[in-house]
Amino acid sequence: MSMLSDIMDFNKKFVDEKMYEEYVTTKFPDKKLVILTCMDTRLVELLHKAMNVKNGDIKIVKNAGAILTHPFGSIMRSLLIAVYELKADEVYVIGHYDCGMSAIESNQVLETMKKRGISEETINIVKNSGIDLDEWLNGFERVEDSVEHSVNMIRNHPLMAKEVPVHGLVIDPNTGRLDLVTNGYEHETVK
Repeated sequence: MSMLSDIMDFNKKFVDEKMYEEYVTTKFPDKKLVILTCMDTRLVELLHKAMNVKNGDIKIVKNAGAILTHPFGSIMRSLLIAVYELKADEVYVIGHYDCGMSAIESNQVLETMKKRGISEETINIVKNSGIDLDEWLNGFERVEDSVEHSVNMIRNHPLMAKEVPVHGLVIDPNTGRLDLVTNGYEHETVK
């Protein structure tokens, strides 16, 4: 049986037995927060438990490394919509230790793409269209610096309301301990 079949079978049971009822909430976050965090599997439940949030409390945006790479990309749009349309009053950027993006190098990713069937010609077409694949696919060295970069990009965005605090934290994916990188209430970096 395929993974999709397993999921669809479980989903039918989930709906038929009304298991969804404990998750019913509105589209507005009760704690008025939006979080940008990493897509790491270890954070799926741990981050929520470590922050004492449950379904309905927060808006959550995830990507590889919790990295904001473009000021007018889909991540920033999601954060702006959360603030302006979905009643979030604060933004949290939460990276994590032992992040896979800290070990990512663009040449390694490109080689893996080629092994999976992406042609050199296609890669060159993308590069020649003005996309800097080396920068776009590279990770980071220090998670704290990456979090601070994303925080500053959000905080200084021309469309972000200045009164919205933007906090930066790093979570330990083993224990859930949160370390403060920057306190959005104070607008200064913690060293």
